[in-house]
Amino acid sequence: MADKSITKTELVASIASATGQSQSAVSGVLDSLFSTVSDAVAKGSKVSIPGWISFEQVATSARTGRNPQTGEEIKIPAGKRVKVTAGSKLKAAVK
Repeated sequence: MADKSITKTELVASIASATGQSQSAVSGVLDSLFSTVSDAVAKGSKVSIPGWISFEQVATSARTGRNPQTGEEIKIPAGKRVKVTAGSKLKAAVK
């Protein structure tokens, strides 16, 4: 398993090289993509790129947790989180 992460800068450079676009143009497109996805999910919409990935907001219920340092029970309030699901093409690429 690879321990290497790809940074945004490396991703931008790779896409720019593959497409012949400037790094600033690619960076702008990625920033717009991330902004659009986060705005849509925050409003409760599901964002899906068929075969690759989907993002959606899900509600979590209130529950009781435990402080790992003291063992004391704590109440965790209800909230929202983002669910990210890999699509079939991404899953196949990993195999």
